[in-house]
Amino acid sequence: MAVYALTGFSLVSLLSFGYLSWDWMKPSLVADVATDPMEKSLPPTFTRPPHIIFILTDDQGYHDVGYHGSDIQTPTLDRLAAEGVKLENYYIQPICTPSRSQLITGRYQIHTGLQHSIIRPRQPNCLPLDQVTLPQKLQEAGYSTHMVGKWHLGFYKKECLPTRRGFDTFLGSLTGNVDYYTYDNCDGPGVCGYDLHEGEDVAWDQSGKYSTFLYAQRVSKILASHSPKEPIFIYVAFQAVHTPLQSPKEYIYRYRSMGNVARRKYAAMVTCMDEAVKNITWALKKYGYYDNSVIVFSTDNGGQTFSGGSNWPLRGRKGTYWEGGVRGIGFVHSPLIKRKRRTSWALVHITDWYPTLVSLARGNLSNVQGLDGYNVWPAISEGKESPRTEILHNIDPLYNHAKYGSLEDGFGIWNTAVQASIRVGEWKLLTGDPGYSDWIPPQTLTNFPGSWWNLERLTDGLRKSVWLFNITADPYERYDLSEQRPDVVRTLLMRLVHYNRTAIPVRYPAENPRAHPDFNGGAWGPWASEDEGEDWEGGREPLKGRNKKKKCKICKLRSFFRKLNTRLMSNRI
Repeated sequence: MAVYALTGFSLVSLLSFGYLSWDWMKPSLVADVATDPMEKSLPPTFTRPPHIIFILTDDQGYHDVGYHGSDIQTPTLDRLAAEGVKLENYYIQPICTPSRSQLITGRYQIHTGLQHSIIRPRQPNCLPLDQVTLPQKLQEAGYSTHMVGKWHLGFYKKECLPTRRGFDTFLGSLTGNVDYYTYDNCDGPGVCGYDLHEGEDVAWDQSGKYSTFLYAQRVSKILASHSPKEPIFIYVAFQAVHTPLQSPKEYIYRYRSMGNVARRKYAAMVTCMDEAVKNITWALKKYGYYDNSVIVFSTDNGGQTFSGGSNWPLRGRKGTYWEGGVRGIGFVHSPLIKRKRRTSWALVHITDWYPTLVSLARGNLSNVQGLDGYNVWPAISEGKESPRTEILHNIDPLYNHAKYGSLEDGFGIWNTAVQASIRVGEWKLLTGDPGYSDWIPPQTLTNFPGSWWNLERLTDGLRKSVWLFNITADPYERYDLSEQRPDVVRTLLMRLVHYNRTAIPVRYPAENPRAHPDFNGGAWGPWASEDEGEDWEGGREPLKGRNKKKKCKICKLRSFFRKLNTRLMSNRI
């Protein structure tokens, strides 16, 4: 039996705040909303392919939506989810690039070579060019395809860019995180550049506009200029609510009574994003798309707890394979759903959107081999059983091996030092180092001393390399059953062995000095020629002493390009 220690607060104190009384099945949080039985018996019919709006938020914690009992105001998300289908057995990946790659390809990251970490700005790496992407399949089905927001799937050469991977238009950032106003991104000391792009060009003229508003406005503009008679796919990958914690002051003011500063700023960003979704929904209705639309909402990974996010009552955080890292907020809102206003416990994974959306679009999947996703629309729309029975969360052979793992601990069939996790039916297995393992209540306290987010900590198990949980009965991962059920452990290890045999080599090349923004006019962007191989690692070194005056150099470059852009625009006018 695990031993738990509470630091800073007693168990009684937590109960008094209501933190440990959150009921997984509490009706007011996740249960069905009453509906007219006639609504279920008279569903709308598909007369033409639906318009598809896929909204992905960044680092939004499982607890950080109103209908999960949050102290953060999300009235739009709450309403859309209540009128649609809430996905309460929905899984994503623990960090950015893996979730996005699996959404776009319908494949586990072991099948794209992206099973380790993220794609770094200076790496000659991107989503494999041999993969047929979701937007490409939708283009084949006659869709107009648009992306707005964060790409984070590589850009070292032009073939990797969103406009070369199936999107007709693109406005957004290529790297993992940028300033919400200036769009600057630093990948280490002195390695800084501008990252906002319109198509394949740098969008210098958009600097100063808050990204959440900018992206919502772009979606509205796309809808206004397109005909609702023609199918459209818009992938809205909000930067929010990833760090840096930035929000317009009026949103922060709403949470002025929230003691913790990080949580206050984070809450403001979530509410701002919620209003952006409201504006997008309004535009769908205004321009005649809504009645034939499907809106999918998903987070990309668990919340980052030391940056204001909360995954309570789940265990762990972003970057871990505990439920707090991989169980996401998800729902589908559409007039086309046959059984609306309910909660679905069907097992769904982010890879499932590829076949699901292509099928909705009446696209052709017969020529796509090796998908790991399933068409889950019948489970979502009609309440049928999910075709998915298991999820490979990941196998990462490059992650730091657990000190106490061994092949012997894995029955001679699996080295338990390797970081891996799998869900089969109601069982979940973790091996190696799954990541930070605490349960972290919402950060609402002022000036909490030291590691203020660690309110409940597991004090044993530090010498372990295998964990087993019955996730259906124990969704918070409090009772490790690996010693009581070695038979189940062995069965799931065999499934890891099976998947590992299908894995391709990890794509994680060394950083390339030619990627430095100074070599690209002060902006992040492609640096390799189209005929260079994906394993190219050569290149010219940065100039000597460049780091000493980096900031000034970049400012001068940006000023030059902005002035040049202004003159060009003036000439056009």
